[in-house]
Amino acid sequence: MRRLRQDSETESHIDISPLIDVVFILLIFFVVTTTFVKDMNLEIERPSAASASLAPSKAVRIYIDSQGQVYIDNQPVRVWMVQSRVRGLLHEGADSVLVVTDEKVPSGRLVEVVDQARLAGAKNVGVATEQEAG
Repeated sequence: MRRLRQDSETESHIDISPLIDVVFILLIFFVVTTTFVKDMNLEIERPSAASASLAPSKAVRIYIDSQGQVYIDNQPVRVWMVQSRVRGLLHEGADSVLVVTDEKVPSGRLVEVVDQARLAGAKNVGVATEQEAG
């Protein structure tokens, strides 16, 4: 009887050191493989579209606010400067252009920006909508 009592009194514990190592390695893996996208902090109401799809992560992002002002790399630019700025960014490794525009922007301004992006050599030019998450 004494022997049974001794076995029940001994405590068993689990060594969680290997578990902590695995969790730490997974954390490092996810931080390294995550792509961070820098979006500007503009108040933009994006138009909606039923055929929306995700944008590539290496896209040059051109922003047009509700007043029609154009931004590239958080700096305001004139429409006639879009072509040279986009050409330079495309040579740095970007593969497409994404125009993030407000719903109230006139279509003429949007067409001007898209046209300048295409003249810069961008083969894929898209417009961001509400459902676009990239």
